[in-house]
Amino acid sequence: MTPEKSVPSTSPAPPLSPKERRGALIGAVVGGVCVLVAAFMLLVPMRGALDDERAFRDAVACSQGSGAHEDADDCLRTVTVRVDRTEKREGKKTPSFWVYVTEPDGTSTRTRLRGSADEVPGAGAGKTVQVTYWRDQIRYVEFGSERRYTTADPRGDYKMYCTVGLGLGLYSLLHLWLWLWGTRFSHFSRRAFPWQAGVPTAGGLALTVIGAFAPWPTDSPGEALRLVGVCAPVVVAVCAVAALIAARRQRGDDTIRLTPSVPDKERCFLGVVVGEVPYEGRGGWLVAGPGTLATTPDPTGASFRRAVPGSLRPVRVRPRYRLDPDLPDYEGKAVVLECEDDGVPVFVVTRKKTMPWVLGALETAGSDRDEAPRP
Repeated sequence: MTPEKSVPSTSPAPPLSPKERRGALIGAVVGGVCVLVAAFMLLVPMRGALDDERAFRDAVACSQGSGAHEDADDCLRTVTVRVDRTEKREGKKTPSFWVYVTEPDGTSTRTRLRGSADEVPGAGAGKTVQVTYWRDQIRYVEFGSERRYTTADPRGDYKMYCTVGLGLGLYSLLHLWLWLWGTRFSHFSRRAFPWQAGVPTAGGLALTVIGAFAPWPTDSPGEALRLVGVCAPVVVAVCAVAALIAARRQRGDDTIRLTPSVPDKERCFLGVVVGEVPYEGRGGWLVAGPGTLATTPDPTGASFRRAVPGSLRPVRVRPRYRLDPDLPDYEGKAVVLECEDDGVPVFVVTRKKTMPWVLGALETAGSDRDEAPRP
């Protein structure tokens, strides 16, 4: 389409509105909270879980003839017990089962193992097995030559804390960048969704996912950090390429050139008409057809319609701007048709894929369109 006027995307953008300043402040607060939570997770519960894992791996068997006081010590106490029964554990995605046992002194207890009892023939009622205690909890069970660790196994408990810590830590950087962009650099672009914010956001989300995933295929927090470090340059390189492509596409005039498409019949779709005109419609729906464009709050388009008159002259299609008057964004897919009606600015907002129907409807809305500039 040939625009009647052009507004370069590099023109200075207006200062932040009060709403945008509040949003930037909220982003900074969220980022700061995430940093604090991440630091706590990595320095307190994760460190405790690592200490427990290290102590368990270094533990040795309890000495013969030791007293009951050693139950609380860090030695491994192995007891031969009889299996009374097994019970399937319900309500979990990962299958598990309880094993009920009785010790030689008549003490009854139970422990939970992952998997199914059918996979362990030695877990049947009346079988004799060996259970090993550490710090008063059964940590593993030996069914003959097979050892199965219980859900109280402390090895790897740090991974959940590491996941939360790394994930929130990287996620906080995303919020802090958005705050910095909103308060310091947003004047570089008028767009509501500039690439300078969108590309780093995508990269930050990718690093957040990588950081949250890294502890599980690795064996220590250090290895998880190294995995993040290996992936980070790749993410940065991809973002750099994406930024170059986006910057090239958004260079200069930000008019969006679309070909009008006259609907073969009336179609109802998401859209609004905004402006100081009698036919302003914020009901959320537009009806476009041959020679017809109307607003309506009815999703079927059958009632409460306000027809757009033939005096409405389209100027150009453009992206949403930051300070547009409370226009919908339709999940980031909205575009804006700038129009004029006897000198009054009017905006028609809909998704990019349905904007050609609006242009086609306006093109055929009246005979006065023949002399009007076509967007």
